[in-house]
Amino acid sequence: MVPQWLHQNIAKITLPTPFAVGDVNIYLIKGDALTLIDVGPKTDEALKSLSEQLTHLGYQIEDIEQVVLTHHHPDHAGLLDWLPGHIKVWAHPNAEKWLYRTERFYEQHDAFFEEMFQQAGVPKEFLPFLKKLRASLKFMCQRHLDGELNDADPFAGWKVIETLGHAQSHISLFRESDGVLIAGDHLLKHISPNPLLEPPFELIERAKPQLQLNHSLHKLKELSPSYALTGHGEDIVDVKEVIDLRLKKQHERALFVLKLIGDQQETIFTLCQKLFPKVYKTELGLTLSETVAQLDYLDSLGLVTVSNENGTLKYSCR
Repeated sequence: MVPQWLHQNIAKITLPTPFAVGDVNIYLIKGDALTLIDVGPKTDEALKSLSEQLTHLGYQIEDIEQVVLTHHHPDHAGLLDWLPGHIKVWAHPNAEKWLYRTERFYEQHDAFFEEMFQQAGVPKEFLPFLKKLRASLKFMCQRHLDGELNDADPFAGWKVIETLGHAQSHISLFRESDGVLIAGDHLLKHISPNPLLEPPFELIERAKPQLQLNHSLHKLKELSPSYALTGHGEDIVDVKEVIDLRLKKQHERALFVLKLIGDQQETIFTLCQKLFPKVYKTELGLTLSETVAQLDYLDSLGLVTVSNENGTLKYSCR
């Protein structure tokens, strides 16, 4: 794939990943500083592809002056480990703990998911899956941030928009001069991003990613972007329509979960089995996140009641 300049000095670079989501889109921006938005995973294939595509654009990796991360996930941030040390790295403050992981990070990470499995009512035979939740981090970097980006910060002609939901460090970038939005994984053309459960670390309670994601979608809609460059797949020209569709489909999915509960009392795990009968055994982390997302949403609407029985949460219709 040969990258081309588009949208006033922005070039899309598409890199391979080892993940089921497929290729990841990153963006090179010419300005006062040569900026790369996201970097791809830490794989030889991604590094080779990045180098080749930069060459087509007239640059080398050493020419990059700064990186902005839309979020901390390995397919977007991992390759930082293999980029030159002079490159400054900017991201949401919440990304730091994921980009430079300590022993305390792993302790809190594992404790959170152990408790989550207990609350979800996951049977003991699935507990070995807990070890797999670290697996993707082998494609991740171990590098500190040089600067933090917060909601509404200006950055090199762009406005930073905090868009939490898919990740607790997610930001989007909006250029008011022409309405271009760099959306990361917050808004994709053909699929909904996963509202992923992530450890709260020093916070007392976990975040509710689906509620965050919906709130962030409404924030983007108010900006009225004319065009969205996404982290995976095609660009979006009908941004408002895609946002409305995502919100509509998510609401419909939540009501489907409500029907699955019916007049029964269900755990997160039993609902996960019903929602994802073919894949929950192999993608337990993702499918539990999606199930919790819909239950959080239903709870926010007052449509379910939640009880705690010996550490396991059980859901009933109101």
